[in-house]
Amino acid sequence: MIKHSELPDTIPIFPLGGALLLPRSRLPLHIFEPRYLQMFEDTLKTPERLIGMVQPNVVPGRDGHGLHTIGCAGRVTQFSETEDGRYMVTLAGVSRFRVVSEVEGFHPYRKCEVSWDGFARDLGKEEADTDFDRQPFLDTLGRYFDARGLSADWETLKDAEDELLINSLSMMLDFDQEDKQALLEAPSLSTRRETLITLIEYALRGGNEGEMIQ
Repeated sequence: MIKHSELPDTIPIFPLGGALLLPRSRLPLHIFEPRYLQMFEDTLKTPERLIGMVQPNVVPGRDGHGLHTIGCAGRVTQFSETEDGRYMVTLAGVSRFRVVSEVEGFHPYRKCEVSWDGFARDLGKEEADTDFDRQPFLDTLGRYFDARGLSADWETLKDAEDELLINSLSMMLDFDQEDKQALLEAPSLSTRRETLITLIEYALRGGNEGEMIQ
């Protein structure tokens, strides 16, 4: 098992709004822009094969190229190349990190010096959520899916491990960038589950504090 001391101090950064990667989860990516094709090819030459996924952070009055402080690094575990030179990539979430500073250079993509301090749990075993009352959660999730015309394999959801269920929903459901960031920064699985429930209930209210849609 990899240790935080073995992780690099500098990694390439892929700022992609709404694309959430969490530790021990998998994120499919479609890479086609020339700068990110170069980033991917350079990543394959490194022993760690890490790419840092970060939510953009648009700050009013600035140039619009800001980054959130906390992201998650993923290791390239699978990829395939299309005939026209694009890549279909799978990242396996390794650990969250904190952006220290941006590294200037001749590369067309962004690189940052990062710190892994404070995220030791990310490299450990799967988390359990001992206070998770699954059936009420699934009932609320069912109303959310019905409101959006979505379908689900409910037997699979009932049987899934706590972390797989909560993290998969956090990554897949259609929340905005700031909500995704809140899910990423949750300090524990139970906190992420509580945040997820809050976001689902808020969406069911139509984004306001009125009565919940039935």
